[in-house]
Amino acid sequence: MLARQRQATILDRVRTAGGVRVTELAAEFGVSDMTIRRDLDALHDRGLLAKVHGGATVTDPGSTDEPGFHAKSVRQSAEKAAIATRAAELVRPGAAVALSAGTTTAELARRLVDVPGLTVVTNSLPVAEILHTAGRPDQTVVLTGGVRTPSDALVGPLAVEAIRSLHLDLLFLGVHGITERAGFTTPNLMEAETDRALVEAADRLVVLADHTKWGTVGISSIVGLGAADVLVSDDRLAPEARRVIDEKVGELVIVTGTGRATGRETTR
Repeated sequence: MLARQRQATILDRVRTAGGVRVTELAAEFGVSDMTIRRDLDALHDRGLLAKVHGGATVTDPGSTDEPGFHAKSVRQSAEKAAIATRAAELVRPGAAVALSAGTTTAELARRLVDVPGLTVVTNSLPVAEILHTAGRPDQTVVLTGGVRTPSDALVGPLAVEAIRSLHLDLLFLGVHGITERAGFTTPNLMEAETDRALVEAADRLVVLADHTKWGTVGISSIVGLGAADVLVSDDRLAPEARRVIDEKVGELVIVTGTGRATGRETTR
């Protein structure tokens, strides 16, 4: 295998798994540790990964970094599936719900295809496609217009104007990051505005966020933590995050990797 091919494989592995070890890569490719270190040096010099002792990890993304939909869909897939399964229990037949863009909301869409009489408003191309392809004939799917982002969201003035005329029972919001100070954030300024329009149009806000979202900050805040009626996350959410969310959010629901609700659910 040529060095360039090996480096491309290494980079893909880092992006998928979050990190790699020199010894494991050397054994896998049948080369020396020094060869792998040279590969990591080359990738590091190009800003594509961060070298650490004994291996490499993904680079620390900036507040405007916005991975594509496919790249995000392979991360924490078990946790996202469990969160989506629990969130689907909140949806009743005949409801008017909104699903924002995101890989967790796309997982939720797959669990809503059999809900009768459902009206779904979304600015997510994947969500709309899932429900259009597999949904019931008595469901209505409303896809906003707008400008397409790397995460396959439709954003901007067209999306905002379409959403502002609606009155929805429930919004399921996917987010890029969560902190106590910044609240729920996104790396895309126009997406933040579109998400705020969705929040304003809905009677209740349910945020879907796996444990990795805690401590990540996008450039633009959507709403503060206190705006969420429910936050559904997984059982790897840090204790400090649970404490803060317990104090700010109406209800915190923690699910295991199997989708079963566990831990303490709180209501302010």
